[in-house]
Amino acid sequence: MDETEFWELVDATREAAEGDPEEQADLLVDRLLGLDPDMVLDFARHFEARFNRAYTWDLWGAAWILLDGASDDAFDFFRCWLIGQGREVYEGAVHDPDSLAGLLADFDDEIDGDGEELGYAADEAYEQLTGTVAPDLGLPPAASEPLGTPVDLEDDRVLAERYPKLWERFRG
Repeated sequence: MDETEFWELVDATREAAEGDPEEQADLLVDRLLGLDPDMVLDFARHFEARFNRAYTWDLWGAAWILLDGASDDAFDFFRCWLIGQGREVYEGAVHDPDSLAGLLADFDDEIDGDGEELGYAADEAYEQLTGTVAPDLGLPPAASEPLGTPVDLEDDRVLAERYPKLWERFRG
């Protein structure tokens, strides 16, 4: 599975789920069950690589604003959700987290921002297909700390200055 096929699966399931991340995860598992186990592992590698790439202070600050706070776990689930939003939103956010203010048409913090189940979709599909737990994906280990310059997530002034568009739209 190449990167284009990965994003096509993500987009197709998001559209079919009408943006509901839990429904998207269920649809993703269903679609992955139609592939051979090696393709499911390819999907898992693409997902994990993007999950790790999004482990940045800049994105954590954006998640903090969108979710009105974000613990370690909440930020993990946010990164899964961000991948589930598709290539354009994901790449835009990784490049410039403040651009999420314009990339997100709607954002409901009761539903959006938590894609925990998306993070398990490939593992679930692989286990259903093979009856075994997915093997190690062979990716470099994830960073132990977010990449980039730390952000004081508790300081509203810092957040407003660092993310002016997000702050104005979601907290202003």
